[in-house]
Amino acid sequence: MCGIVGFTGRRQAAGILLEGLSKLEYRGYDSAGLAVYNQETRAVKIVKATGKLRNLEEKTEKGLTMPGYCGIGHTRWATHGEPDEKNAHPHVSGDYQVSSAKAAESAVVGVHNGIIENFEELKDKLLRNGYTFYSDTDTEVVVKLVDYYYKKYKIGPIDAINRMMVRVRGSYALALMFHDYPGEVYAARKDSPMIIGLTEDESFVASDVMAVLNYTKQVYYIGNLNAARICPGEVHFFDLNGDEIQIPLTTITWDANAAGKNGYEHYMLKEIHEQPLAVRDTLDSLLNHEKIDLTRTGLTDDSIREIRSLYIVACGSAWHVGMAGQYLMEDLAEIPVRVELASEFRYRKLLLEPGALVIIISQSGETADSLEALRIAKQKGARTLGIVNVIGSAIAREADNVIYTMAGPEIAVATTKAFSAQLMVVYALAVQFAFARGRITEEQYGYYIGELLSVPDKIAMLLRDKNRIQWLASRYSHAHDAFFIGRGADYAISLEGSLKLKEISYIHSEAYAAGELKHGTISLVEDNTLIVGLLTQKKLMEKTISNLKECKARGAYLVGIAGSEDQSAAEQVDFILTIPKVDEHFAGILSVIPLQLLGYYTSAAKGLDVDKPRNLAKSVTVE
Repeated sequence: MCGIVGFTGRRQAAGILLEGLSKLEYRGYDSAGLAVYNQETRAVKIVKATGKLRNLEEKTEKGLTMPGYCGIGHTRWATHGEPDEKNAHPHVSGDYQVSSAKAAESAVVGVHNGIIENFEELKDKLLRNGYTFYSDTDTEVVVKLVDYYYKKYKIGPIDAINRMMVRVRGSYALALMFHDYPGEVYAARKDSPMIIGLTEDESFVASDVMAVLNYTKQVYYIGNLNAARICPGEVHFFDLNGDEIQIPLTTITWDANAAGKNGYEHYMLKEIHEQPLAVRDTLDSLLNHEKIDLTRTGLTDDSIREIRSLYIVACGSAWHVGMAGQYLMEDLAEIPVRVELASEFRYRKLLLEPGALVIIISQSGETADSLEALRIAKQKGARTLGIVNVIGSAIAREADNVIYTMAGPEIAVATTKAFSAQLMVVYALAVQFAFARGRITEEQYGYYIGELLSVPDKIAMLLRDKNRIQWLASRYSHAHDAFFIGRGADYAISLEGSLKLKEISYIHSEAYAAGELKHGTISLVEDNTLIVGLLTQKKLMEKTISNLKECKARGAYLVGIAGSEDQSAAEQVDFILTIPKVDEHFAGILSVIPLQLLGYYTSAAKGLDVDKPRNLAKSVTVE
């Protein structure tokens, strides 16, 4: 959620800030603002606007009315207070008047991502010390708390920021400017993502690397409870004691062009079509001479044999990956698996037995609940493995071992290629666990790897035949309800299909294990209700078809997804979508493709904002 961009250098800052914020629009926001220090007037000018970023661009004439070489910008997603101009960031330590749009009398100006849990307590303290408040936000409290320490103890910015971090509870990424330190930006972080990029004579701050890729690929990932002093072309990091520390420099391998639409109408459609490459690159990264090699992640065959149980912990689509992985791991590797929602895992009194491996799955590597679940698992002494898409992200840094998906930047809020890349990692893990534990023969091992290698081309085949899905989407774009059902691994993929439809088309949609329909839900089925049945698991197909027939008897319209070799399935439904033949253990990575396309084309048919659905953000970095 939200987006932060900061800049200090030798060029006009406002245009760079606006461009950076435009790269973060996919994260979700409802207002935006800039603060730029003008060297001639020795004042900070602030301009805010509600709604889309283009409104801020119009108010500033694309930044031309805000001269200066140092500034910070923000796109806000409302948490405390309405999405209006007074609550928009940046916030100031003094008073803010919308009409003047200036903050010359403020010692501190700041922007913030995250949530401050004890802001009411801190606000009361500041009120007792003579501060007044103009907004409803927790961010204004933090900015004024820094100002309080800065003035009371007559200390420097880093010391004031550190005192703030000791008092504040919650999560935050902060970018601050101090009137007494022109040309410098200060940053602090706890549990919310933040990076700092450098060139020879310019420096950038951002909540996501996407904002700076056009300028630099050399970035630092600021550590938890660390602060930073950022000057043109240099940065200094400090711990809570105020001691300067060293942080490794990371080179980003993503190409800035990868974040463009490349001729597609929406990012989501582009990313759906990038799945063959994302899946192939991810699998290739795990192969060595046509065998799965996990030694680079710290998982040797000997260590795999020592693992007695698995916990897969994730949120949203990543949790659906875990559900699919559970069926496969238990079937192939014969190892007990529990799949946990990270938001529940962190509040349950789980007894992690010795020999447990906790796998945390997150596209961003910064998902708040998943990150906290990782820390809890480590506190309990469990070994941890992160599956993430972002190099240097918090989960990647803190997990004992990490596997990177090679999906590249994913801009659309609704995940597609990151989901498939995660699924490929889980498939590869299951096959290697099965082989290392002696549950499959070497011949079977080679067969399964061959099946995985065939997946990218089969995804490409599915993407070449989209017309029928477009027709189906147009027919049901005004539906009120839809249900997705399946058994076993098909149930896991039905969860993802349902989520894809509801999150971007706003059609009420639910997924059920097919056998559960008759335990209450079938009462909702009426004439023309859309029922999508996944039928890729041969041993379970007849059972699922019988459930579909129960719905048909009540007037439902049945859509089936089955293997191309299963001709009988087509006779049982009103509309059939087939996937290329593949070992049914891996059918989910193919059957999810038509479900993604169904969600996409339904949203497009309704004229909705496919890439930025309402109320949603790409990275959920607050609880």
